Amino acid sequence: MNTSALHQQPQSHLTPALVGRAATLALHDELSLTPKPGLVTLVDSGSHADMDAHTFMRSLFSLRHYFSLIAEAGYRDAQFDVLERCGIEAEERMLAATGGINTHRGAIFMLGLLCASAGAALRGRGNRLRPEVLRDALREHWASALARRALRTSNLPGGIAARRHGLRGASEEAALAFPVLFETALPALRAALARGLSPRLARLDALFHIMAVLDDSNLAHRGGLTGLRFAQRRARQFVNAGGAGRPGAIQEAHAIADEFVSRRLSPGGAADTLAAACWITRVCDRP
Repeated sequence: MNTSALHQQPQSHLTPALVGRAATLALHDELSLTPKPGLVTLVDSGSHADMDAHTFMRSLFSLRHYFSLIAEAGYRDAQFDVLERCGIEAEERMLAATGGINTHRGAIFMLGLLCASAGAALRGRGNRLRPEVLRDALREHWASALARRALRTSNLPGGIAARRHGLRGASEEAALAFPVLFETALPALRAALARGLSPRLARLDALFHIMAVLDDSNLAHRGGLTGLRFAQRRARQFVNAGGAGRPGAIQEAHAIADEFVSRRLSPGGAADTLAAACWITRVCDRP
């Protein structure tokens, strides 16, 4: 996968197709990060016995056109039901590619909405994207529909866990225009890069910042409220000790990963949020 292709065009040529390609590359950014507590990487399966990096790559291949299509839908000012159908069809392709394993359901929802917002912003406000423009576009075009969607009763494992424990689930995050993404994940990633951390260490630092604050329903589903609070506490300890830029950080992250695996914890919501932050840097921080 040629990760430099996105940057071969000047800013004025950003299109829905490139927005979508950036999403696929951002999901690869997330997959390739290691160590990553409880999550699938290119070298291990974390807390998952039913999937590995090959599963994720098949899923990514099946989604390669989806993000561009939904960005184009946003560009055409599509109603929310059009976006929703697009996402449902993408999920069906993902499940067909993975043999029924959910690898990217959360990313289909989150990154799909963000790509649609980018498409809408490209149509309405020119070709230069900024995070606040993306967030404003999401609110302007689909805030009411997302608020109504957040009132639905979810029968998915994460939604059930969020409801049982009184957590703010993925639908509520979307209805609020993704506060953890825009107010925690992206600032952490950009700050780490500005400090001179490598892309790998910056992503690791951002991941722990996300885990420290996100009500990750994947963690609640696997480990209950106790598992979620344990994961948040360990992430806060990592961040408060200096994060990924200090000596010994990688070794500590590996140790935390072992703890997550022993408890079968997997912060899937944090992984989706990290991928979304990587996507924003790809479409907003272009040379």
